[in-house]
Formats: sequence, C-alpha cells, structure tokens
Amino acid sequence: MRSLKTIFLFVLICSALALQAETFELADGRTVSGELLASSANDLGVQIKTGEGAYEKFTWAEFAQSALKELAQKPRIGPFVEPFIEIPVEERIKKTEVEIKPVPKLDLPAKRSLLGGLFGSSVGVFALLLIYGANIYGASEIARFRAYPVPMVCGIAAAAPFVGPIVFLCLPTKMEKSGAEIREAAAAAEAASANPFASQTEAAPEGGTETSGMHFAAPVAPAAAELPETQVFQRGQFTFNRRFIETKFSPFFGVVRREADKNMQLIIKAARGEFNVHRISRISAGDLHAEIHRGGASSEVVIPFAEIQEIKVKHKDAP
Repeated sequence: MRSLKTIFLFVLICSALALQAETFELADGRTVSGELLASSANDLGVQIKTGEGAYEKFTWAEFAQSALKELAQKPRIGPFVEPFIEIPVEERIKKTEVEIKPVPKLDLPAKRSLLGGLFGSSVGVFALLLIYGANIYGASEIARFRAYPVPMVCGIAAAAPFVGPIVFLCLPTKMEKSGAEIREAAAAAEAASANPFASQTEAAPEGGTETSGMHFAAPVAPAAAELPETQVFQRGQFTFNRRFIETKFSPFFGVVRREADKNMQLIIKAARGEFNVHRISRISAGDLHAEIHRGGASSEVVIPFAEIQEIKVKHKDAP
C-alpha cells in the first residue's frame, strides 16, 4: 500500500514538472524546452531551466517571432519582448496612417472696386484722408512756387483733387510788378497830368514859321555813357540754390566791393516783394540773409530760395 502511494506521488510530481516545462522555437529552427524563469527577464533576455540544476540564458533576438508573440502574453515578460516583435507591413501602415480631416475654409469677401474697398474699412478711409490732405498741402506749395493766392489754389484743389494742383503747376509763374515799376508809372502819369503841353513844346515842326525874332536852339542831350548790360535770371530758366547764388553773385558777399562792381545793384523779386540787396551777409542750403537799406537805415531780411521769382543785376543808372 505504501509503495502505491509513493508511485502516485512520483507521478503527480512528474506531471507537475511536465506541465511547468514549455517549448520555445528559436530563430535558427531549433526548439528549447524547459521552465521559463520570469524573474530573470530583462532588456537583454531571459533564463530557461532546461534540466535539473541546468540553466541556459537566451537573448530575445534568438527567439522566433512565434515564440516572442507567446512570451508577450506574459505580464512580467511582455514589456521586454514587444520591441523585438516585427510588425507586418499592413499593420504598420494602419498604425502610421494619417487621417486627413477636411479643413474648414474661410469665405472670401465679395469682390468690390478699389474705392469701394477703401471706403469699406477704417484703414482705407484713413489712407484716403491722408491722400486728400497731401493733395491740399501740395496745392499750397504749388501756389507759393507759382506766386498764386494760396487760398484760391487750395480751394480749387479741395474741390478738384489732383486735377487742380496739376493745372496750376503747368501754368507759368505769376510775375507781379515791382514797387519801383509802380512808382515810375505813377510819376510819369503825374508829370503828364501836370504839364499836358510838354509834348507839344518839346518838338517843333521842321518847316514852322518863326513867331519872333529870337531863335532858341534845342538842347542837345549829353551822350549816354556805356553802361553794363542788365542781367536777368528768372525762375524756370535757372535753379535758385546756394551754389547758383555763390557762383553768380560773388561780388555781393564782401563788405567792400571792387571798383568795377561798386555801382552795381542786386534786385531780388520774391513772393513777399522786391528787395534791393546791398550785401548778402549769410547763405544756407535753403535761404539767404540779405542786408538792405531803407530810409537811411539798414536791416537784414531772410529770403527763402523757394520764394525767389527773379534776380536782376544792373547798374544803378540803368533804366
């Protein structure tokens, strides 16, 4: 009876050992049977008990793919085995496939004209106001350049933007009569009104009859001395800047002039009037400082180059 129990116990132990033993297929086609020691698993491999007291270590690369898939089912070994399992191309495509989702598109604004688009936004309205202001400012500069009334030119530019300034820019510069010319015309008219018979008494007829025994010889006018030719420089024909003034009118920069230039006059017609310049005291890139004499006193005025309309150099006795 005791021998039967011993045999039964031996059979149970062998069956338990047989149940614990597993067979694994290797990559080279061989198979290995034994007890898998899950506690020895790491990143490199695992140990298998192949016999009584015999242990053999296998790397994960030595196992076949089927064996690795079986080992991946074990909780403690699965994380170490998964990197060595080859994924089929179909499954890899499914995992890496990018799902393209439709992107919502913004609706384009309705097409409008240029002016409509500018008036349709605050930025466009601001840009139009800037352009309109530049139009009026340009008209004021053109009015000063062409010697026209600034309010008139700016008003026309406000009513007809761009067209008005272009028209005044194409017009010739308005040259006003100088003060000397006005005074000469007034003096001639006054003399004519004071002596209306002067023209009749000055010229007698050639074959006229003598009314008295006395004969008066006509006064002989002295021969006019030869005077230097008057030089006139007008805007549009010349560019008035610092280099031009220094080159053409260098005698008028000195405190004392040479004998040849002593009787010459420099007359500058500007938008603010006419100036008989005695001397140019200073000059810069945009204007000149002129010393003028009025009523026995000298004063200095600043004349911008942009306001100069005409410069004349003449002898003091020249008409």
